[in-house]
Formats: sequence, C-alpha cells, structure tokens
Amino acid sequence: MEESDKPLNSFYKYPFNKKEKWKKKNRFQSQIPNLFLVFLLISPVFSEDWDGVVVTQADFQALQAFKAELVDPRGFLKSWNDSGYGACSGGWPGIKCAQGQVIVIQLPWKGLGGRITDKIGQLQALRKLSLHDNFISGSIPLTLGILPNLRGVQLFNNRFSGSIPATLGSCVLLQTLDLSNNSISGTIPESLGNCSKLFRFNLSFNSVSGSIPISFTHSESLIFLDLKRNNLSGSIPAGLGNVSTIRELDLSFNKFSGKIPNSLSNLHNLASFNVSYNNLSGSVPLSLSQKFNSTSFLGNIGLCGFNGGTPCPSPAPTVPASPASPGSETGRKKHRKLSTKDIILIAAGALLIVLIILCCILLACLLRKKAKRGEPRAVGAAGAPTGRGEKGGVAVAGDVEAAGGETGGKLVHFDGPLAFTADDLLCATAEIMGKSTYGTVYKATLEDGNQVAVKRLREKITKGQREFENEVNALGKIRHQNLLSLRAYYLGPKGEKLLVFDYMPKGSLATFLHARGPDTPIDWPTRMKITQGMTRGLFYLHNNQNIIHGNLTSSNVLLDQNTTPKIADYGLSRLMTAAANTNVIATAGALGYRAPELSKLKKANTKTDVYSLGVIMLELLTGKSPGEAMNGVDLPQWVASIVKEEWTNEVFDLELMKDVNEIGDELLNTLKLALHCVDPSPSARPEVQQVLNQLEEIRPPESETLAGSSGVSGGDDGGGTGIGIPVASD
Repeated sequence: MEESDKPLNSFYKYPFNKKEKWKKKNRFQSQIPNLFLVFLLISPVFSEDWDGVVVTQADFQALQAFKAELVDPRGFLKSWNDSGYGACSGGWPGIKCAQGQVIVIQLPWKGLGGRITDKIGQLQALRKLSLHDNFISGSIPLTLGILPNLRGVQLFNNRFSGSIPATLGSCVLLQTLDLSNNSISGTIPESLGNCSKLFRFNLSFNSVSGSIPISFTHSESLIFLDLKRNNLSGSIPAGLGNVSTIRELDLSFNKFSGKIPNSLSNLHNLASFNVSYNNLSGSVPLSLSQKFNSTSFLGNIGLCGFNGGTPCPSPAPTVPASPASPGSETGRKKHRKLSTKDIILIAAGALLIVLIILCCILLACLLRKKAKRGEPRAVGAAGAPTGRGEKGGVAVAGDVEAAGGETGGKLVHFDGPLAFTADDLLCATAEIMGKSTYGTVYKATLEDGNQVAVKRLREKITKGQREFENEVNALGKIRHQNLLSLRAYYLGPKGEKLLVFDYMPKGSLATFLHARGPDTPIDWPTRMKITQGMTRGLFYLHNNQNIIHGNLTSSNVLLDQNTTPKIADYGLSRLMTAAANTNVIATAGALGYRAPELSKLKKANTKTDVYSLGVIMLELLTGKSPGEAMNGVDLPQWVASIVKEEWTNEVFDLELMKDVNEIGDELLNTLKLALHCVDPSPSARPEVQQVLNQLEEIRPPESETLAGSSGVSGGDDGGGTGIGIPVASD
C-alpha cells in the first residue's frame, strides 16, 4: 500500500487513469486491516522517536497480562514476547510510551478477540485506549476508573456486554468515550457527570435502559452526545438546554416520552438534532422546527408542529362568562331545553338544505356530461383523430389536441402507454407532492384510476410560448432508462403550462434514503445500482443530448417500482428565463449540492454536474443528507475531516459496515471516486464517462442492466405508469 503515507488531499489528486490504484493487487491479503490502513492515513504509533527509557516492570507485567487475555488469530501481537526492551522502543506494535510508562494502546482493526484484563489498571500513565473494530467481548474493566490520566476510550464496534463501569466517573481528564455498536446494557452511570472535560460521548447501538443522568445537564464541555438505538426512557431533561456547548444531539430510536423541552431552543450551537422514533408528544419548539427538517422528528405519533408533520390544533377560544344576576338562573334553565316540536322543525330544515345541495350537484354533473357528448372530436395536426379513440388507442408522439368545451388551450402528446384528453387531465384528482423554484408538482389520479405526475410551471419565469414549445418538443423526444420521460404538455388559455410525466411510486432518492423506517434497510447492491443508473442517465444527457442538468440533487432522482433511478428536471433550464435559472443554482447551493465555482460563474457545466453526482454518491455511502449542517461544513468537507480521525464508523452508513468483510474494497474505491468527483478544482474532476467506467469496474453491473441502459444508445425508458396531470391552481 504505497499510498498509505500520503496526506488526505491525495484523495483529491488521485490519478484517475491508474487502474491498479483502485483495486488491490492481492485478493488473498487480509481485507479489513489493509482497507483502513490506507483509509485512515495514520502513521503507526511506534514510529515516534524513542526516549531511550525501558518500560517499567509494572507496565511490562500489565502488558503481558493484557496480551494473555486477548485472542490474536492474525499474529499482530507475536512480537510482544521479549523481555520488555522492545515495548517502548517501537518493537511492540500499538504501544507508545513516555519515560518508560505506557501512555497509548492503539490496536484497531486487528481482528482481536478475548477480553480486556483487569490488570490494565496497573498502567497508571495510560492516556488513550483504542481497540475499536475488533471482536473483543466481556465486560469493560472496572479498573479503567483508577487511571488518573485517561483521556480517550474508543471501544466501538466490538462485542462488549455488561454495564458501563461507574468508576469511569473518577477519570476527571476523560475527554472522549465511544462505546457504540456493542451489547452494553444497564444504565448510564450518574458519575459520568463528574468527567468535567468530557466532550464526546457515543453510546449508540446498544441496549442501555433508564434515563439520561441529571448530572449531564451540568456539563460545561459536552459537544457530541449520541444515544440513538437504545432502550432509554423517561423524559428528555429540560436541563440539557443549559449545556450551551452541545453541537450534535441524537436521541432517536429510544422510548423517550413527554414533550421536547422548550429549553432546547437555547442551544444556539446545535447543528445536528434527532429525536425521531420515540414516544414524544406535544408541539415541537418553533426554533427547532425551523432549523431541522422532518427526519429529526418522524416516528413520534403524538408530536406535531414540524415541517411535514401534523399541524398542532389551535386552542379553543374561551368565552368569558357573564356575571350571574339574581333571578337569571331560572331563565337560563328554561332556554337550555328545546321542546319536541322545535327539534323536529330544526331537523326538517337541515334535511331540506342537504337535499337541495345534492340536487344542485346532480344537476351540475348531468349538464357537464351533456356538454361533453356534444363536443366535436379533437383533431390532430394532420387531421387524424387524437386523444381517446373508440377503443382507447394510445396517442401517437406529437399528437395535438385542441381542447374544447370549458378548457380551451392545447394538449400535446408524446409516446406513452395511455391516452387522455385535456378534460381528463384537468378534472383529475390532484395531490401536491412538492414545490420548487420551477413550480408545483402534483400526483394526479385520472378517472380510470391511472396515476401520473404533473409539474405546473410558474408562468412568470418561463420563456415565451413559441420558444417554449420548440424546447419542450425537443425534451419530449428524449428516452433513456435512467431519465424520467416527458409524456405530454398542456398550454392553457390563460398562460398555464403543465408538463406530464410518469408517476414514480417510490418517490425521490432523498425520501427513499432519509425518510424510511427503522425496518427498511438499503443494502450495498441497491445503493450501487442507484449510483450506476443515475451516472448512466447523466452520461446520456452530456454526450447524446448536449444537456447540462444544473440542479442534480437526490430529490431530483426518482425511483420506480424496481428501484431503478430516473433523473428528473433535466432540460428545464431551457424552458426558463436566465433569472429563474440563477435562483435554481442558488437553491442547489443551499442544499449542499452546488459546486463551489458556481458562486462566481453562475453557469453550470459538465464538471459542476459531476460535483453534484459526487455529493449524491457520498450521500449514499454515508447515509447523511447534504442539507443537514455538520459542524458548520458541507458533506464533502465533513467526510474529509472524518477520515483524518479514528472514528471510521462515522464515515460509512452503519448498515453498510455490517457487510464490510465482503464489500470493503468496493466501499473504499467508491469513496475515493466520490471524493475525486467533489474535488474543489473543476479541472481535477473526471468526466462522467470516466466515473461510469470506474463504477462498473468496482462492481460490474448485471448483464440485463447493461443491455437495456447503455450510456451511448439511449433506447427506450422501459415504459412506466400512465400519464395524467392534475391541474389545480397553486
């Protein structure tokens, strides 16, 4: 691994055309250690200069006991067998000393099993214990609590059980404690609040119960608190609002109840917040609902008042009671009760009103049907009948329907599985799916039950009608398996412009990835299929249609029933004014997908599209949304900063880490490629064809996928659900 000694920015400068650097030369080498030695880019601890002092006898005995309790199938500790002279001189891997005393034990990703000996308490100078990503089991030794200089404990991704030792509260210098992804039970010790310098505490993916210790609310140093996926209960302490240093707080997938304390609104440094899938109720504090999206609050049935959630009910108005006067009580009692005659008259009047309304509705429907029967059949441009034929024939590409009756306007069909008239479209049941700079998107259900997606463009930002029609007719001819097909468009008599597309039942990639439930995992083959598919679609746009997308986000990548990705909103910039396109670029920047050079250029190109593609690739690898603030940096910068640290489990989505033995190479190579795509320098980014070639080398696609979705030959888009668009005013 000749690349392991290069600095982090070598990811950005990685030579794209050197194939041998993207794959390991020896597939029989141990995958996990080699994979992350390159990934972490951390020099071994024993490479430091030795101070010449031999390890003390007490520390030597403790290290021998430490080795004896561990299982070392790969032989990483085989050199720990001399008289102790090599312990501090660099001969014992993972050990670092100062003045003959051990200060660091660092053995991550070594495949170690067994348990940690209680004699580790003899290492009185120990500052850091890093054994993450091994197979060590048993309980965490109580003797860790007697180490006065202990600053960091990183035991995540192991098999530890039992409870958290309360003695750790005696380690007053402790700064980081990461026990995530183990089988720890019991409760969180109240004594941990005594660790006045603790700024990072990660206990996620365990089985800890009880409540959050009140002592945590007095912390003056806590920055990162992750307790997700445990069995914690009770209410969220209001005192957490006093811990002004907190930046990341994750309490999701527990059993917390009660309300979200209003005091959490005082956490002005809070950049990441998640309380989803608990038993919380009441309204979300206004500042939190404005700062964080719905994924932070989902799964709480009684919770209301956040974006995309249930609105909170308005309080009932109170009517002041009039002061009682002498003799008025008898009068009120007389007026409270109605006679039988009064009740009958009221009921009869209400029934009469209902009957009149029903008659009016029925009459209106009859008149409408009669008007439809009297309409002449729509005639296409060549004089042939269009729309619905006598046998329900499919509309031919380019057919034009001059909408008659009450609608007026013009409906133009492209090829598609269904035929419909302008009245069918305008009378469909509409459900708003979303809004954007371009306009409003509806889910339209036609009278026959077929569903389509309709985008109603904002009239003020589109080009004139003649230029608009020329551009939209060209877009209607584009067909590719990984591009969302435009099936029809409608021009209304008052300037309305509607675009009709296939309806995608699984929604957008953003929803699929970030709004799913806890029991809906997304495996690596599915994520790679999505990555390769959207890359093929983008390649077809760049090379076959000469179209720059300019607004590629995970919300604009839709998924059909087979999870096949289809890029949407391509070419829409050709229908819009220059001012509207500038707003779209600004919006993409706010969401975290905009290439840095667009802040000055204001015009998208192939390299800015590749940058957006790289961000979506990182989104699929990490499971994190680029729109969420992560310590004030965007997703590419966050990934780059994490790989400098030892917290490797925070780079990849934990769902992917479960299969790291099988897919480790693919994860690393895909991450390198994604970081190459988001290189700050546009000239250093690859073209989309190179990205596609590398993805197919990392994980060869299925033969049927290659046959039906070649980036060079557009082919058909594989059909889709019916077309239909609800036209309702915004």
